[in-house]
Amino acid sequence: MTPTPRNDGAGSVFIRKLTLTDFRNYAALALDLEPGMVVFSGDNGAGKTNLLEAISLLTPGRGLRRAPYGEVAREGAAAGFAVHARLDGPQGEFEIGTGTTGLDANGEAGRRVRINSTQTTADELLEWLRVLWITPAMDALFTGPAGDRRRFLDRLVLAIDPGHGRRAQDYEKAMRGRNRLLAEGSRDRAWFDAIEMQMVEAGTAIAAARAEMVRLLAAMIDKLPESPFPRADLALSGSLEAMVGHAPAVEIEETFRLALASGRDRDRAAGRTLDGPHRSDLLVRHRPKAMPAELCSTGEQKALLVGIVLSHARLCGEMSGSVPILLLDEIAAHLDAGRRAALFAILDELGCQTFMTGTEAALFSSIEGRARFLTVDHGTVSPTADH
Repeated sequence: MTPTPRNDGAGSVFIRKLTLTDFRNYAALALDLEPGMVVFSGDNGAGKTNLLEAISLLTPGRGLRRAPYGEVAREGAAAGFAVHARLDGPQGEFEIGTGTTGLDANGEAGRRVRINSTQTTADELLEWLRVLWITPAMDALFTGPAGDRRRFLDRLVLAIDPGHGRRAQDYEKAMRGRNRLLAEGSRDRAWFDAIEMQMVEAGTAIAAARAEMVRLLAAMIDKLPESPFPRADLALSGSLEAMVGHAPAVEIEETFRLALASGRDRDRAAGRTLDGPHRSDLLVRHRPKAMPAELCSTGEQKALLVGIVLSHARLCGEMSGSVPILLLDEIAAHLDAGRRAALFAILDELGCQTFMTGTEAALFSSIEGRARFLTVDHGTVSPTADH
C-alpha cells in the first residue's frame, strides 16, 4: 500500500539510499546513507558538489546549480541521467525518481518525476520533502543582483507553501505574454486587460506569500538565543509588498491593475514590464552592527546567511514537524573554528539530515563520531580512512 504524505511531527525526512546513473561524473553510484550529518571530502573537481546537486533535484526546479537538464547528464550518456532516492520520514518509507526524458522540439531536455513508481509532476515533490542549500555562489547573495535574493526568498517560501511555485510560474507566463504584446507594439486593450488580470492575481498572491515568510522568519529569528550567527533584520522592497498588511487584497490587486494599465506606453518604450513582484528585493541588515548586509565583511555575510537558513529550518520544523534536508557546500569557507563548532551543535539539535562538503576532512574533525565521513574521488565514494 502506498503511504499517504502527512506532517504529524513524527520526525524528519532522511535519504536512506541514493542511486545515480549517468549523472555528471558518476556513471553509476549506489550510496547507503543514514540520518544526521554526512561529510563528503575530496579534491576540487572530484564530484562532491555533484552529489549535492543530485539531492537538490529531489525538489522542483533545476537544482542548486540551476543548470539546464541537458547539461547534467554525463558526457556521452545516450539516455540522459537518473537520480533515485529511497527515503524515510513521517510519511513512512517512500521513493523518488527523477531524470531526463530526451530532447523536446526546442532541443531542451525534459524532466520526469516518479513518486513510489507513479509518474507525477515536480511540484508534488514538495508534499514529501523539502531541501535547502548554501553554496559558495551564494557568498555574493547580499552584494549581487536582486534576482538572486528573490530566488533565495522564493525557495524559503516554497518550503512552507508548496503552492508558491505554481503562482510564480503563472505570473511569469502571463508577464512573458504581456512583454510579447509590448514588443509587437500591440495596442489591443482587451488582450492587455486579460493578461494583466492574470498578472495581478498571481502577483498579489506572490507578494503576500513573501511578506508572510519574512514576518514568520523575523519572528523566529527574534525568539532564538544569541549565537555566533548574528541576528538578521529582514525587510521587503517592492510596491506590492509595501501594501501587504496595510490594505485588503482586493485593493492591492486594483492598485496593481491600474499601475500596469497606465504604464503600457512606458513599458512599451522599455521593452519589458517595469512594475510587479519580479522587481522586488529582500533587504537584510546585520542587527548587532546596524549595518546593511552588503557592507559587511565576507565572513559576516556568510554567518548571516547561515543564521537565516538555520532559522528557516527551525521554522519548517515548527510548522510541519519536519525540518528540511540541508546541503552545505564548502560550508567551512569563511567560518572560523568557533562558528563551525556552533553550526555543528545547531545541526545536532535540529536533527535533520545534513550533507556537507570540504576539501579536507580535518575541517570537520570536531564531529567525529557524530557524522559519517565519505571520501569522493572522481566518480567513486568510499568511507574516509580513520573516520
